[in-house]
Parts: sequence; C-alpha cells; structure tokens
Amino acid sequence: MLVRQLSKMFGNKHVVKNVDVTISKGKFTAFIGPNGAGKSTVLSMMSRLIEKDTGEVLIDQQEITDWNQTDLAKKIAILRQSNMINLKLTVRELVAFGRFPYSKGRLTDQDYELVNQAIAQLGLEELADRYIDTLSGGQLQRAFIAMVFAQDTEYILLDEPLNNLDMNYAVQMMKVLRDLVDHHGKTVIMVLHDINFAASYADEIIAMKDGQIYLHDTTDNVIQKDVLDELYNMNIRVCELEGKRFCLYFNE
Repeated sequence: MLVRQLSKMFGNKHVVKNVDVTISKGKFTAFIGPNGAGKSTVLSMMSRLIEKDTGEVLIDQQEITDWNQTDLAKKIAILRQSNMINLKLTVRELVAFGRFPYSKGRLTDQDYELVNQAIAQLGLEELADRYIDTLSGGQLQRAFIAMVFAQDTEYILLDEPLNNLDMNYAVQMMKVLRDLVDHHGKTVIMVLHDINFAASYADEIIAMKDGQIYLHDTTDNVIQKDVLDELYNMNIRVCELEGKRFCLYFNE
C-alpha cells in the first residue's frame, strides 16, 4: 500500500499534511503519536471511510477510489474506534457479517468455518449465541474484531482496537494479529496509544505529530528515548528485558 501527499482539512485546520508513506506488505505496522496527530484520519482515508482532500492511496498500484466496493471489501478490513449497530444480532450473526463481501448473505460451509475460527480466536465461544446488546464493552469489542478477522482480507486496519479490552484479552488479540502476519501473510496496520504494545508486536512504527510523519522506521529505531521524548514532549525511559524494549513514562 502506497500513500502519496495525503492531506485533509476539517474546517480551517489542516489535520493531515502531505503524508507520504509506504506500508510494507506482510508486516505489522503501528501508528503512534500524541492525540490530534492525525493517525486515525490517515487510517480512515487509507480505507476510504473518509474522503481525502489531496493525494493518492494505491493498493496493488490502483487508486483506492477506483476500486469496486465489493472487491475492496475482499482486500481491506477496517475496524473503527466506534461501531454502532442498532440491530438485534447475536455474536455469531455479527461475526458472519464479515463474510458478506463473499457470500452476499448466503453463507457456505467455508464461510461458517471462517466464522467459527474467528469466534474461537477471540475466545467468544461461550458468547456466540448471546445478543450483542447484552455484552460488556470489552466483549462487544472482541466481537467486532472477530468480524474483521472473519472477513479474511489481505490488509487488516484497526483504529485503537484495544479500547475496552482488559490486559488478558488485549495481549491475546495482539498475539492473534502477530500470528496472522507471521503464518498467514496478512498485512496489519494499527493505530495504538500504548507504545509498549507497539514495541512488543510491531515490525515497523509510523510516528506522527502535528498531522505529519515524524518518523517511519523499524520498531527498534523508533523505540528510542530521544525519539519518544520529542514525539510526546515527555520524559520517557526506554528499558530492555529479555531482548524486548519497553517504556516507562511519567511527568517530572
């Protein structure tokens, strides 16, 4: 996926300014940065959820606006920060929506198999026949993530998917995403606020600040004290344990 000179204004404010970035295929890429940096806006333009003012988003060398909607839904799955469905659905029925680009509502045995796999991956077996309006915030978030997994696309885009998840399920989900990259050739692109999850699971990090790319590099090259201190305007301590870097951050 190639992004060229991507820009977006809301009112008189430039929230994204001339962003150029190449997403590595078959890798796990995390967007990080302070609030208002433009991370979610870039992700939304990359997935055609919102219109871009200027620039290009190319998938397989084809501009995203030229893709047929059904074909695009077979290529890209997107999970937004807020998802509202005012229908009486069970978890299984919600997850099955991920198969709609392929089945148009008439699920095959293969569709059911992928739905069941997604439910199992997110630990939702005991909730599969529960109605989604009876779920907690964390349970509902996992159901939406399972729907994205069931869509079985090459690109998986997630906007702050750890919201409402406790530590156990957050780690479980990150491990599943890592497995999809390592063993199934998926390309995962995720907006994250927790830089320690980015440090632990991402191959590459795109750091954004003030609507622009601050740094796009390997995870080890971004998880550096001087980089993070300036990115967040904080005093961040970068430590290492068992070959993995993690961050301690606090106000002085």
